[in-house]
Amino acid sequence: MWHDRFSHRRPPWWPPNEAWPPVGRPSAHVWRTMRGRFFWRVGALLLLVFVFACGGLAFLVGMIANLLGVLNVPGNTAPAMLALGVVTLVLVLVGLLAAGRALRHTAMPLGDVMEAAGRLAEGDYAVRVAERGPREVRTLAHTFNSMVARLAAHDEQRRNLLADVTHELRTPLTVIQGNLEGLLDGIYPRDDAHLQPILEETRVLSRLIDDLRTLALAESGALRLEKEPTDLGLVTSEAVASFQAQSAAAGIEFSIEAAPDLPMVQVDPARIRQVLDNLIANAIRYTPNGGTIWVQCRVGDDAHVIVEVSDTGAGIPPDRLPHVFDRFYKSPDSRGTGLGLAIAKNLVAAHGGEISAESELGKGTAIRIRLPLQA
Repeated sequence: MWHDRFSHRRPPWWPPNEAWPPVGRPSAHVWRTMRGRFFWRVGALLLLVFVFACGGLAFLVGMIANLLGVLNVPGNTAPAMLALGVVTLVLVLVGLLAAGRALRHTAMPLGDVMEAAGRLAEGDYAVRVAERGPREVRTLAHTFNSMVARLAAHDEQRRNLLADVTHELRTPLTVIQGNLEGLLDGIYPRDDAHLQPILEETRVLSRLIDDLRTLALAESGALRLEKEPTDLGLVTSEAVASFQAQSAAAGIEFSIEAAPDLPMVQVDPARIRQVLDNLIANAIRYTPNGGTIWVQCRVGDDAHVIVEVSDTGAGIPPDRLPHVFDRFYKSPDSRGTGLGLAIAKNLVAAHGGEISAESELGKGTAIRIRLPLQA
C-alpha cells in the first residue's frame, strides 16, 4: 500500500540515480526499529553499570565493616575473602571502564551530529559528520550527510534559478525600455514598426512568467491535473495541425502516424497538449528548410502509450544531451527561454510517465514520451 500510494509522486529533489519509491520498508518503520534497538542497547549498558556499581559498593561496605569489626569473618576464610574482594574490585573497575568507554563511543558521534546540526542551522552547507560509532549512530550520521548534500544542491539550484530568471528578464526589459525611451525622446516615430517590437517583448515576458509558474507548480507537486479519458491520437493531430502554417513557412514537412488500436488514456488533455506543443516547437526550431518532423503515437508494452517527436535537424552533441531537460538549458543560438523541455519533463512525470531524448549529430533528435494507460 505504501509503495502504491507514493509510486507516482517522485520528489524533484530525489537523486536521479536512486529508485523511487525507495525499495524496502517505509523509512518510518526502519527508523522506529533502529531507535528501539539503540535504546535497548543503551538501557542494557546502564543496567550493567548499575550492577557493577552495586557490586562495588557492597564490596566496599563489607571491607569497611570488616575493618571496623562490625562484620566478623572467620580467620581461615579471610585470605579467600580478600582474594575474592580484590578480584571483584578489579572486575568492577574493568566493567566501569568498559561501560564508560562504550558511553563515550556512543556519545561522541551524537555530539558531532549535534554540532553539525548547529552549523547547518547557521547556513553552513559544507558541514559533514564522520560516520562512526554503533551501527544506528552511523546510519544517523550517513542520513544527516545525505540530507545536507541535498540541501546544498537545492540551495545551489535556487541561486542558479534566480540568476537565470534575472538574465531572462533583463533582455526583454532592456528592449522595452530602450524603445520606449526612444519614442518618448522623439528619436523613433510612434508607428507600428517601433511599437510592434515592444508588444513582442511583452509577450515574451508573459510566456516566461507562465512557464515559470507552471514549472514551479509541477516541481512542488501542487499542479492540479484535470484527468479524463483522452484520445491521444486526436490530441496529437490537433497539436500538429496548429503548427502546419509555421512548418510550411519554414519549408518543413510534417508526418503524423497514430496507431488505429490506440486505447483511451487517463490524462489531462490540456497539459499533454502543452507537452506536445513544446516538443513540436523545439523540433521546428532546429529543423532546417526541407527537413521532416515525424510525430508517432503507438501502444507500447506493459500498459503504456508512447508518443514520439523526431526530426532531421542538426542533432544534439553527446555532452549536452543529458542536460536538455534542465531548466534554462538551451543551445547558444536558441531564442527560447530554455524552459520548454523542463516543463515537458515535469508534466509527464506528474502523469506518472517518463520522457527521454535520443540524438545523433547530423541526423536529428527524437523525444519519446511513455504514459501509463491509467495515470
